[in-house]
Amino acid sequence: MAGASETIGIRRCGAGDAERLALVAAATFLETYAGVIECDDILAHCAHQNAPGRYAAWLADERHVFWLAEAQSGGAPVGFSMLSPPDLPSVATYDGDLELKRIYLLHRFHGGGHGATLMQAAIGEARARGARRLLLGVYAENARALAFYKRNGFVPIGERRFRVGGAEYHDLVLALDLIAS
Repeated sequence: MAGASETIGIRRCGAGDAERLALVAAATFLETYAGVIECDDILAHCAHQNAPGRYAAWLADERHVFWLAEAQSGGAPVGFSMLSPPDLPSVATYDGDLELKRIYLLHRFHGGGHGATLMQAAIGEARARGARRLLLGVYAENARALAFYKRNGFVPIGERRFRVGGAEYHDLVLALDLIAS
């Protein structure tokens, strides 16, 4: 198992990719938050928030765009990024803002530049759409993700709370100025 050094391909998603996206989303959420979120809560969250139907609806909406990372050997999905209209009610958003709603990569593939490739696909599309800022929310205790976003030029602009089951968690909201960068 090569992991981070394994070659992956990145492609823009189509209507038939909902199952792949849902699988990667649930796997990476479980992989990241097992031990943080209670078992029943994380399972219910993954079943609802990462249901294939949600991804199918987003794929059918031209305001959303996805890129899928697939292992070259065998073609299994290992990550994806998702660009969408902003849905961050705790911070002021403006015309010209887009949200990096998801950027997920199985841990085994971290450290090989694959996350940066997914990020660059989203940034390139945001610029092509004329976006002024790219926003995202990230769990405040996810040090690895925060370091990744900082390396990519994102800065904190606010906070939000989110609920999974009976517990509330703290996110930071970050922004990348696409005009200055």
